[in-house]
This record gives sequence, C-alpha cells and structure tokens, in this order.
Amino acid sequence: MTATTAHFLELPAAAVAITGDVDEAALLKRARQGDEAAFGALYARYQRPLYRYAARMCGDCAADDVVQETFIVVLRAASRFDEARGTFGAYVFGIARHMMLKQLGSRYEEPFDDDLDMADAQAGADVLEALSHRERAEAVRSAVQSLPPAYREVVVLCDLEELDYASAAQVIGCPIGTVRSRLHRARALLMSKLASLRAPARSYGS
Repeated sequence: MTATTAHFLELPAAAVAITGDVDEAALLKRARQGDEAAFGALYARYQRPLYRYAARMCGDCAADDVVQETFIVVLRAASRFDEARGTFGAYVFGIARHMMLKQLGSRYEEPFDDDLDMADAQAGADVLEALSHRERAEAVRSAVQSLPPAYREVVVLCDLEELDYASAAQVIGCPIGTVRSRLHRARALLMSKLASLRAPARSYGS
C-alpha cells in the first residue's frame, strides 16, 4: 500500500502510539500492592486505547465491560507480566483481546482466501481522492467495521492504534509474518470495498 493510501486509513480517533520512559512494570507492581496513584497512571494511559480497540471489534455496548474486565485481570498478581516477552502495552492489549473474543464468540472468523480484484483496490483509492475529509473518515470507518474480525483486528491494532508488528503479533498470538500478510490483505480489502463508492463519489464533484 502506498503512503498516500495509508494516509486515507487515518481516522479522527486514531491513537498516537503510547511511548515514553514511564516504567510501567514498576507501576504495575505498585498498583498490585494497592497504590491507587500507580493504578490511576496505568488506567489513564491505556483506558482510551483499549476502549477504542474493543469498540471497533465488538461494539460500544461491550467496550466498557472489556476495559473493566481487562483492568481487573491486570491487577491480579496471578496475571504475570514478563518484560522479556514484550511490552506492557502488548500485554494489556492481549488481555483485552481475550475479553473481546469472549464477547464475539463464534462471530470471530479466521481470514478467508477469496479472490481479490486489485483493480477494485486501486479504484477505492481513487474514490477516496474525491471525498472530503469528513466523508473519507466516515467511508473508511464503515469499511473497517465491515471487514471480517480477523482482518479488522490487524487494521485496528496496526493502522489505528499504531502498534508495531511485533507488539500486534504478541497481542494476537501469531508470527509477525502472519500480521504482515493479514494487514496487507485487509488493506486491499478495504480499498476494494471503498471502490463501491465510485458512483456516489462522482456526484460530489457535480
């Protein structure tokens, strides 16, 4: 996918990657010992990204429950965070993913391998060129929500919440190569779905 096309996938609510020198492992240890300030710091740092992820995967109604249950698990000492295995962000998103899968149940599907018309994918990018920023955001949001969950998930994690491939792979529990291939496929599917807007897009310029 080109840089121009990648730009079209940005939504107004997209998160900025969570970065900084905060020692989250230390905050977690203190939070599990009853330090409310430490817990508050972790909650403030991850509540909104986790909510967005859950809402995009299983709907606004379930998102609050997913976030609440995630932080309950985070506070349990039995839920072990191992810095050697990855970032705290990937760890907490992984817990949220488990809660999200409970909400989705059988609605979570493995990726399918149907034929994709790459001409339609290019047409989708052309259509987006003709839309205003608001129209583009609405079109992309709708297209993202229409993706099969396994493809939607990598778009949400990598393109919208800006996790790197390694962190996304840790969250999903798959090889990095699987994240790359699913994301490539998901982006192409998005452009193909957006190609259906070709006729309405013409009317915007009339």
